[in-house]
Order: sequence, then C-alpha cells, then structure tokens
Amino acid sequence: MRWFRADLHIHTVLSPCGGLDMSPINIIHQAARKKLDIIAISDHNSTRHCRITQQIGEKYGISVIAGAELNTKEEIHCLAFFEDIEKADLFQQIIDQNLVSIPNKPEIFGYQLMVDEEENIIGEETRLLVSSLQMGIDELSLCVNQLGGLFVPAHINRLHNGIYSQLGFMPSGLMADALEITPRPGYEDFLKEHPETAGFCLITNSDAHTLNQIGETLTEFYIERPDFNEIRQALRNENDRKVRT
Repeated sequence: MRWFRADLHIHTVLSPCGGLDMSPINIIHQAARKKLDIIAISDHNSTRHCRITQQIGEKYGISVIAGAELNTKEEIHCLAFFEDIEKADLFQQIIDQNLVSIPNKPEIFGYQLMVDEEENIIGEETRLLVSSLQMGIDELSLCVNQLGGLFVPAHINRLHNGIYSQLGFMPSGLMADALEITPRPGYEDFLKEHPETAGFCLITNSDAHTLNQIGETLTEFYIERPDFNEIRQALRNENDRKVRT
C-alpha cells in the first residue's frame, strides 16, 4: 500500500459556477500536472459529466470517482460518491425527479454545458443546477447509502451552505461517511467548538471552479489501489487504510 493524492471536489463547465475552460479533458490534464492519482467530479446536482471524465482519466492513469454536489432542501451542500457509473446514473434519475425546476439564466448564473472529449458542446442543462432538491439531508443521506454510495457534508465550516451555517448543529444519527472541512483561517478553532466532528473522518478538497484551483487542497489516502472501495475503507479506518489531510 502507499499514499495516493486525491481531490474529491471538482466542478466542470456543467456547473454554472465552473469556468468555461473546465472541460473534462482540461481537468484531467491539470490533474496529471498536479500529480493527482484520484479526482472526483462533483457538479452541482448532476452526475452527467462523470462518464466522459472517467473514460478520459483511464487514458491518463487517473482514477475518476463519479459524484455530485447536492443542495438539500435546507440549502446544505453535500457530496455524494458512487462505486460505478451505473449507480451514478440511477442517482441522476432521483436528482431529476427532485430538482426544483427553475430556468437557468446563463447571463446571470453561468453556462451549464455538456461537452465531449474534444470539447464539442453536446448539450446544455436548462434547469438551474444550483437550485435545491426537494429532499432533506436525512433523506438524501439514506438514498445515497441505499445505492452503496458515500455521503459527505461539504465545507462544513463555511458561512454559507454548510451544515452548521444552515442548521446550527450536526443532526443526530446522520449517515455521513466523512465531513469536508475547508482549511481556512480559524478552522482548528471551529473543530474545537464542535467536538462532535471528532467522530467523523475529515477530508479536504479544492472545490475547484477553475483549472488553477485543482489540487490546491487535497486529501491523501493510504490504500492499496486508487478505487472507490479502497477509499471507503480508508474513510472507515479499516484494514490498515487511513486518511491524512
């Protein structure tokens, strides 16, 4: 086993906040330059760029985890990761059924484009992807768990769209596999103020919206190989697998 470098929170051009240069091929090229072993695509309320990014990643020796950044009905951002693209596709159906339908206005929010490996535009999402889902955090965590996925409340120490900013507390019994912490000034004091976070594995990611942000913040996994099941074991501190930030 060895340490693998991972950035599990990257947005593509499909997210309205993602830069127009955040195509799957550019993301993989940048991940390779940053010597990342594992990345996860986590567009807002969409898994639709995961398949193409996985296919490109295989050519460059980079493991791509299929995921999404969900916006619960409480306006809490959470990451969800899936073992394979088929389960991600199943979860996409749930997203489509529960996304509040607000038309996107590209001139205000940004474009939501789907592109192929050559960066040709093959589609555009017309619903605003940063809208909330009609599902609460408990319901979403259960849903992800039932699909065998990993559920991670995102950037818990930010002033907006984190679990503490929205609820003020960590729900008892929440089925979370880890918590994402943003290493901003004062984050250590934040963790001390919320000792319940010590019961969870903590990870850090870039939340990249531009190419230069990819890999700026990352998590390392001590695992046998760079795949979903190894990451799951590391988050659970099983079989000598472990995590460091």
